[in-house]
Amino acid sequence: MLNTKKNWSIIILIMAFAAVNIFNLSMARADTAEEIQKSLDNLVKKQKAAQTELATEQSKLSKNQTQISTTKTTLNKLSTDIARGEAELKNLDDRAQLSKTVLAEYMRQIYYANQDNDLLADLVVTKNSLNDMVVNSDNMLNINAKIGEALQVIHDAKTKTEATKAELADQKDDHQQVLKTQQVAQAQIASDIQDTQDTLANIQKKFAQLQSDLNALLGTNYNAKDIKDAISFASDRTGVPKGFLVGVLKMETNLGANVGGCTYGQVESGAQASYKAGKLGKVAWATFQARRNTFQGICKELGIDYQKQKVSCNPKGYSGTGGAMGVAQFMPDTWNGYKGHVSSISGHSPASPWNLTDGVLAMALKLKRTPGVTSGSKSALKSAACSYLGTCYAPYINGILYWADNYQQLI
Repeated sequence: MLNTKKNWSIIILIMAFAAVNIFNLSMARADTAEEIQKSLDNLVKKQKAAQTELATEQSKLSKNQTQISTTKTTLNKLSTDIARGEAELKNLDDRAQLSKTVLAEYMRQIYYANQDNDLLADLVVTKNSLNDMVVNSDNMLNINAKIGEALQVIHDAKTKTEATKAELADQKDDHQQVLKTQQVAQAQIASDIQDTQDTLANIQKKFAQLQSDLNALLGTNYNAKDIKDAISFASDRTGVPKGFLVGVLKMETNLGANVGGCTYGQVESGAQASYKAGKLGKVAWATFQARRNTFQGICKELGIDYQKQKVSCNPKGYSGTGGAMGVAQFMPDTWNGYKGHVSSISGHSPASPWNLTDGVLAMALKLKRTPGVTSGSKSALKSAACSYLGTCYAPYINGILYWADNYQQLI
């Protein structure tokens, strides 16, 4: 009996010790979760500040680009005016040279006429011949005077044109200096924008990691049961209307039924053949190769064999490449821009484009970037759909809007 009481005492002590440890662990987890949440809130503030700064810098860049365009237009006009002035000066020089040639010829004739008059002094001069000499002499003097007047007009015009040209050249120099200053400012603004974008990327990366840590700590991650569940989850987390998500998914992958039937190797073979045939440009081919490397990195991170994973096939109706992934049909580089944010919401680390929850969530996040989408504005929905699909082809857009209005009866 004594031993039994002793055993029970030991059990009670063990249970009490365990309860204390569990309580302490729970408190520690609560403290850790609170600290993570504070860090997340702080990152959100920093993100908003960085986004505001980015918008300001982008506005500056747009204004600067307009100024540069205006300055270049002015410089082009000045160059044209200077070239016109140079042509006019050449024309004046040619006219002056012609006038001088004519004047020289008449001066030569006057000289020889005078020589002839000296010879005639020893001869008998008739009344008619004397009159002819006087008339010829008067005519030559008159022509000489007119040519002199013409040369003076040409000289004055040339002086004025040279002054105008010099003034235009000074203006051109001033505007070229302005252009250099504007271009330096543009480079600085572009650098500031890049720095801000890098800051935002780092914030997003930290945010995703902290959110993932918080989800792991609290055991909160979400896996949708089906496409309807995934749409509801994405809509609730982003504010994008459910019907709009349904419409885009219907047009993009038939609500997840058609997510791709080719391996990346097949896509690459087709793309390479199109490139060699001249149907695919150098830039498009280089972009595809970069995406192929990104795709391999995504698969490696997820522990997937990239040679077997199915993606969208190359299009047959137009020049382009396949390789889009999952229900949202994101290209690899586009997916990398969203996966951190997706992970922070779904709790999947890393997020996967082939996961139904992550894919629909990524789609919602991309559509949300168009202002007015969360309020259901028709013009915003059209704009977002055009941007997402890469086309404003009316049957596609109208189909999306039809599904958006009638999705409850259609699914």
